[in-house]
Amino acid sequence: MQGTLTRDYGPTPITDRMSNHGSKIAKVMIEPGKDLFARAGSMIAYEGLIDFDAQPPQLRRMASSWATGEGVHLMTCTGQGPLYLADYGKEVVVVKLDNEALSINGKNILAFDADLHWGIERVKGVSMLSGMGMFNVVLRGSGWAAMTSRGNPVVLDTREAPTFVDTDALVAFTDGLSVQPRRTARLGGLIGRGSGEAFQLGFSGQGFVVVQPSEDPRPNFSVRG
Repeated sequence: MQGTLTRDYGPTPITDRMSNHGSKIAKVMIEPGKDLFARAGSMIAYEGLIDFDAQPPQLRRMASSWATGEGVHLMTCTGQGPLYLADYGKEVVVVKLDNEALSINGKNILAFDADLHWGIERVKGVSMLSGMGMFNVVLRGSGWAAMTSRGNPVVLDTREAPTFVDTDALVAFTDGLSVQPRRTARLGGLIGRGSGEAFQLGFSGQGFVVVQPSEDPRPNFSVRG
């Protein structure tokens, strides 16, 4: 993936639209005409004049056609000035997309540029293994996004060899990677800890996978404005 991933989690130049402020805060430079979608309740501070709309019409229209379940409530941020976002002390990963696509677990979404194309899509291969669907938020285009991780994540390059990930620890991956499900014996609980310990998803191709050091069983998924 050619997009820029700020792996050191340190402060980035103020000229960037989005950057890390420490490892657990995303700093976003809000500008007129450059709206931001952010997880509702994630604002911890801002400077200048910024407005927040927890019921944006465009999100209500899009969310109405998706499955019910645990929702990710989003708000629109507009105005001008630096905005600081966080989610209960989780690590924050900032990504810049350059005409690319990224698939992110809904529970890990923190913020993304409103002009990115986005939607809810089923992750291939999961239903083949578990009989249940798994839905992610897929972002496409050029712009910034921020996601969270429960603990310091590992970013794995998928170009050299197939990379297998416990589905409950999966944060995000480059959309368009080849996805291959794999089933393994539980071996008395020695492989993984979560509900997905008996199977994994294998990724290969040009891109990366973000994995958190925590396994959270994921319920059905919807997005709500």
